[in-house]
Amino acid sequence: MFSLNMGTKGNLLCELRQYEPFVTDPTEDVVFRLEVVDMPFSTEGFSDEMHQDEEGQEIIAGHLPTGESYFEFLLGGKRSAVLISSPDYRQARVSLEEFPQFGINNSLMVMYALATANKRTALFHSSVVSYQERGYMFLGHSGTGKSTHSSLWLKYIQGTALVNDDNPVVRVLENGEVRVYGSPWSGKTPCYRNVSYPVRAIVKLSQAPFNKIERLKGVKAYAAVVPSISGKRWDKELAEGLHETENLIAQYARVWHLDCLPDEAAAQLCCKTCTK
Repeated sequence: MFSLNMGTKGNLLCELRQYEPFVTDPTEDVVFRLEVVDMPFSTEGFSDEMHQDEEGQEIIAGHLPTGESYFEFLLGGKRSAVLISSPDYRQARVSLEEFPQFGINNSLMVMYALATANKRTALFHSSVVSYQERGYMFLGHSGTGKSTHSSLWLKYIQGTALVNDDNPVVRVLENGEVRVYGSPWSGKTPCYRNVSYPVRAIVKLSQAPFNKIERLKGVKAYAAVVPSISGKRWDKELAEGLHETENLIAQYARVWHLDCLPDEAAAQLCCKTCTK
C-alpha cells in the first residue's frame, strides 16, 4: 500500500524485518511514497502546530511556507528524523539522523495514518486479540493495562491469539463491516502478523477495584473510540475523514466499557459478555 525508496540508506532494510509479512504486489495502488534523502532540510518559516511528548518519544508537527507538512521525531531528546510531506500526503521525504530505525518507523506510521484518513481507515492505539475468528480490541490511556488484558485472554481463554499489541489498523468496509488488521507497528511487543478479522467488540478499559462491563451506544460509543485514533485533527479535510470513520465505527461496531482488575475474572467476564 506504500512505496519506500531507501536511497543510500538501503542497508537499513535488514533492520526492518517487521515489514516483510506486509509486502504486496507492486502493481497494486500505492497510498503514498516515501523517499529517504541524505541532505538535511531547511526549516525556515516553519510554523509549529503540535508538540507531543510521551515516555521520551517526542513529535513536533507543523507546516512550511510551501504548504508542506513538517514532522520532527525525537528519542531521548535527540532528533531521529525530519519528515516533509506534500499537502495531499501522497509524496514525502525523510532525512534520518540519530536512531534511524526509530525515525523510519515513525515516518511510515505517520504517513500511513495521514494518507488513509479519508479512506474509512484509522490507525488505533490498541491491543487486539482474535478468538473464534473474530477480533477483540482493547482501548485505554497509556498504562491502563491494554497489553495486560490481552495477556489474560491469551493465558486463560483457549484459542486466543495476539493480533497486534499497539497500533492495529481498522477499516470500515462498504457493507458496514468493521475489520481490524495487523500492522508493522506493535510497540514493545514484536507481533507483526498480516491477518485480519471482523471486529466483534471494542472494549474501553478503566482500572478499578472490581470487574464490571456495560454496553456503550451512540455518543458514548463515539467518545470511547475517538481518543484511541491517531490523526492530524487540526487539518480540516483529515478531521472530516476521521470523523466519518469514527461515526461509522461507533454505529456498526459493538463498543463496551470495562472497569476491571488485572485478573482472570476480568478476562472471563469480558469474553463471556462480548462473545454473546
